[in-house]
Amino acid sequence: MDLHRLEVFCRVVELKSFTKAAEATFLSQPTVSEHLRMLEETLAVRLVDRLGREVLPTAAGKILYDYARRLLRLRREAVEAIAQHSGRCAGRLELGASTIPGTYLLPALIGQFKQNYPEVLTTIHIASSREVAGQVMRGDCELGVVGARWNEAALSWEPLFADELTLVVRSDHPWAERGEISPAELFEVPIVDRERESGTRKVAHEILNEHGLEANNLQIIAEMGSTEAVRQSVKAGIGAAILSRRAIQDDLNCGSLAEVAIAGITFSRPFYLVQRRKRQPSPVAARFLEFLVGNTL
Repeated sequence: MDLHRLEVFCRVVELKSFTKAAEATFLSQPTVSEHLRMLEETLAVRLVDRLGREVLPTAAGKILYDYARRLLRLRREAVEAIAQHSGRCAGRLELGASTIPGTYLLPALIGQFKQNYPEVLTTIHIASSREVAGQVMRGDCELGVVGARWNEAALSWEPLFADELTLVVRSDHPWAERGEISPAELFEVPIVDRERESGTRKVAHEILNEHGLEANNLQIIAEMGSTEAVRQSVKAGIGAAILSRRAIQDDLNCGSLAEVAIAGITFSRPFYLVQRRKRQPSPVAARFLEFLVGNTL
């Protein structure tokens, strides 16, 4: 089986579309279809089902997909090992990150890393903390940086960066002038929250519960899939929110949002470096790990 065909097959499975796979691989759609046809002919089995506009792997396709990913990863590691043997650091680095580190921390660090290692192509996959953990578990990403952790024996979680969450309201909200509220008052206003898989939401609710406040009793009127959506909702006056200070620093500086303290409560949290236990990092990932640990904030 040709590795290039396997790569095209993986793109079709991941993107669930021949058209999107063609765009991602810089091929024409007929060429992508031909690659799939040749694979199916070689293996004498159907690999994908075309269900309207969506393409899904068959049972045999799922089996091949797992092996194909491993083969492609091994090819990448071989290329990186040869580059390292030649005194270079080159290859591809797949990182997973939750919204805050992926948007406000990693880009600057990757920029610094690229100055030293320009031959490394880095991709950041931004998703919820739980989704990133799943990506690392499956091997889709070698490393992850997230804002919450779970009891998952197959993963290691190492504190890496510091972060602080804060309650914010629109600048014309009555709380804006006060600057501080009692914990009980938090339950009297509409709250815009992140989705349930979000690390920000998980940590904020855990801290409230630790202070004897039942987070489930918050008046959550909207759940958003991104920090940016929550931020814009607060600016639109929909409700208050608990967000990372990193995400709203510009709004605080220009006065469009106001920070409100909750008496007796501090929302501090670490960001964790997530890795698969017992998995040897690729040469590129190992070099980035050294750089990352040396540049923690």
